[in-house]
Amino acid sequence: MRLAHPAATGGLLFVQIVLLWVVGLQSAWAMPEFARRYSLSCAACHVAFPRLNKFGEQFVADNFRLPNWKDSTAKTGDDLLALPAYPPLAVRAQAYVQARDGKSIDPATGVTDSATTDFQSPYLIKLLSSAPLSDNITYYFYGILGEKGANGEVLVEDAWFRHADVFGTRIGMQLGQFQLSDLMFPRETRLPFQDFMAYRMAGITYDRGVLFDRGVGPFDLALGLVNGNGITDNLNINSPGYRRPDKMFDNDNSKTVFGRIGADIGPVNVGLFGASGKQRSVALGNAGQDFGTRNTDKRVLGLDLSGEFGGRTYWYAQYLWNSWDGFLDADPSRDYRWNGGFAGIDYILNERWAFSLLYNYADAGDLADTDTIYEGIDMNSLSLTTSYYFMRNVKAIAEIGVDFLDKVEKTGTYWTGHLTKENYVLFGFDAAF
Repeated sequence: MRLAHPAATGGLLFVQIVLLWVVGLQSAWAMPEFARRYSLSCAACHVAFPRLNKFGEQFVADNFRLPNWKDSTAKTGDDLLALPAYPPLAVRAQAYVQARDGKSIDPATGVTDSATTDFQSPYLIKLLSSAPLSDNITYYFYGILGEKGANGEVLVEDAWFRHADVFGTRIGMQLGQFQLSDLMFPRETRLPFQDFMAYRMAGITYDRGVLFDRGVGPFDLALGLVNGNGITDNLNINSPGYRRPDKMFDNDNSKTVFGRIGADIGPVNVGLFGASGKQRSVALGNAGQDFGTRNTDKRVLGLDLSGEFGGRTYWYAQYLWNSWDGFLDADPSRDYRWNGGFAGIDYILNERWAFSLLYNYADAGDLADTDTIYEGIDMNSLSLTTSYYFMRNVKAIAEIGVDFLDKVEKTGTYWTGHLTKENYVLFGFDAAF
């Protein structure tokens, strides 16, 4: 939500694009530790990292291991001890230069700041680790040492244990911190810098909980339960005890249940996703930026489609329908429904070049004209991405984002809605090692 004050003109943006092109040429997701452990090239699992090929997808399905995984463990002489022969660590680093339309605006006061050109370096520094611990158990985690200018902070996102065959039932169980949306299209394996925005807006990214999955004939079934409040909120317990360290990772008594049914229908993979849980209401005033005290019902339904042709072209599409019942304290009796999604295509020209298109769309639906930040769900944009691989694990990208929505003028008490354009151009480097 940005104020429609004078922003960079189209001519100025064009000049910035030309200047930045001289500077140089997102997101690469890779785990080079796997390549080191099994003496394989990154190309074994990635058609163009971070996009997985069929072998990479099977590697993930096999609990992040190859059949000979024990060959890479320390020789302790103890059959009940499987230690990695060395600390299983990898590093990922990103740096970008970006120019964009738009401004930073306080939705409640209208106070505006602007940084039309931006050196985003380091954009992200990430420490990753994963290893098999037994015939069926694998762990995986990564910690972010610096992200989007927040240097000095450490944040753990993915962090889980997975058992591949619980009690011999062929049911897999994953316990920890993960993204619900990984059941459809993992955000870390996308080629564009631009995000899959519908996942973020629907609140089905990172959460804490448990996930069960199993293949049944032609179907892939998954069912999970998570706290439903993300990975930052928590609740002190045993108060008014003095200096008690105990905390609940949840901040209420509710949980979110979610699941997906997937199958291959000819050359197309089709999936149906659903989630149902609770979320905090939004309090009156302050442009909808403060949470209320009520727990309100939340439901998400999704359809995902994907496929490939010619061994070089990969396509995918996601639709999400959302119902946030009684979400706004301004009208607790009203239910708010909105929808969104994205569609993309990746073309792998050769081992050096990859090209991507990603279209993001969202309609705020009943949340339009509520004079809250949730009017900003509206989105209609296209990103065009070129990736050049210096090495399997080092790439440069150039990306242009085009915003098709028209600017709107402030009409309510607060500065909300699509008040500026959101075009951008970005260049940068991404390496994993």
